[in-house]
Amino acid sequence: MSTPTIVLLCILAALLAGVAVIYFLGRKAQKKQAEQQEKLEAGKQTISMLIIDKKRMKLKDAGLPASVLSQAPKMMRNTKLPVIKAKVGPQILTFLCEEKIFDSVPVKKEVKAVISGLYVLGVKGLHGKAPVQPTKKKNFFRRALEAAQAKAGAKPLK
Repeated sequence: MSTPTIVLLCILAALLAGVAVIYFLGRKAQKKQAEQQEKLEAGKQTISMLIIDKKRMKLKDAGLPASVLSQAPKMMRNTKLPVIKAKVGPQILTFLCEEKIFDSVPVKKEVKAVISGLYVLGVKGLHGKAPVQPTKKKNFFRRALEAAQAKAGAKPLK
């Protein structure tokens, strides 16, 4: 066999091994996530709370109890997470929020929230109208793309 053929076979074998490792690690992570989601669904409850503030901040700066910080992985302590400060009854508590609902959480409003421990899974407004989300400012590339599409008569991308 020639040298280039041997090199290509070695590269192909390394790529196949890498894909197999990623596949099995992905399946394992998917199972773990499904178990965690089941636990969250089993322990969820609905409460009424007044949202005081919401921010994305580091876990160690969020003011969570020491037991929560000690259980969190070391890498997680420095990542920014969506955090909500809310008044529940007479207490002011700090909650972690799910990323996909964080932008829709109204500030300084009373809401009915679905929580599981210190994790907010969903929010519905109680009083008043839902806040209007400000539209995002379009960057140069997006404006140029839409102008070119309008000039060509094509449908705009979403």
